[in-house]
Amino acid sequence: MEKPAKAQYPIHKLLENRWSPLAFSSKPITPETISSLLEAARWTASCFNEQPWKFIVATQENTTEFNKLLSCIVEANQVWAKDVPVLMIAVAKLNFDKNGNPNRHAMYDLGAAVCSLTTQATSLDLFVHQMGGFDVAKTREVYNIPEGYEPMTAIAIGYPGDPQSLPPQYQEREFAERQRQPQNQFVFTSTWENSI
Repeated sequence: MEKPAKAQYPIHKLLENRWSPLAFSSKPITPETISSLLEAARWTASCFNEQPWKFIVATQENTTEFNKLLSCIVEANQVWAKDVPVLMIAVAKLNFDKNGNPNRHAMYDLGAAVCSLTTQATSLDLFVHQMGGFDVAKTREVYNIPEGYEPMTAIAIGYPGDPQSLPPQYQEREFAERQRQPQNQFVFTSTWENSI
């Protein structure tokens, strides 16, 4: 299923075709492809080149590890996420290695790394669905994540599946038209909220 962005101005096809489906195929993703996605994240720019990102990865091939990560995701997302071949948790390191000071750019840099991963995935005909709907406290406990690190998002990665396989309320979301605010809602000049 395709849902290209209805862009007001030309954008790259990878950006136009990227969207976050709920229906995923159970087709496995090769270890080499997963490494390619993480390599794209690795080469993302970051403040002082600190690379303040960590990724916890689980695949369907290791049922125990997959179910462990799936258990950290809220039930409403488990309904569809249980079918994806790869789940991840993206974590931000909150302090600089170089001096121990707080890194106010850590979450921004992690987001950029996930964007790179997502663009690489799209180039390989994979889809990425990021989720705020996961249990942060449980994730910390299950994975023994230390202080100074913040789990930021859960990530589902896979090939597109059959939307008809989803429960009805999820099918409605899957087929809904993609929406975005127009640029005049978020691009300003001269003073705050003075639209270009």
